[in-house]
Amino acid sequence: MSARILWVALIGMAIDQAFKLWMLFGYDIAARGRVELTPFLDLVMIWNYGISYGLLQQDGSLGRWLLIAATLVITIVFWIWGARSDRPLQALSLALVIGGALGNGIDRIAYGAVADFFHVHVGDFSWYVFNLADVWIVAGVAGLLYDSFRSGPNDAAKTPSM
Repeated sequence: MSARILWVALIGMAIDQAFKLWMLFGYDIAARGRVELTPFLDLVMIWNYGISYGLLQQDGSLGRWLLIAATLVITIVFWIWGARSDRPLQALSLALVIGGALGNGIDRIAYGAVADFFHVHVGDFSWYVFNLADVWIVAGVAGLLYDSFRSGPNDAAKTPSM
């Protein structure tokens, strides 16, 4: 499983990074400002100095490097977990999380923040701004949740207590 996890993670990371490079330097989203794609989806340029939903915003380099270190630790733990997994959905889901984490980690190293572009909104409701790496992470977490409910209780839960 470890080779498959690596390939899925690398492909996800590469797609994320290619899209970000195109948005930043090809399409030049920063110069264009808000671009309405649909009545509920815009392209915008936001630099996220924190994590999802703008949590843990970091102004200094210490916080940035702590987030990078946390990303590396989580990536290693998830890769080991996925390599040991005998469940394909679990391994695929972990690979998606790894690919997304690496994509956002590269941004933090290269730019000091994560480049986000997609803004979903309906009327006065505004969802957070995100990128493809975030999509991979959310899809991976959803897959892990589904797999955990589908696979049933683990062996420890099946063992009667004394």
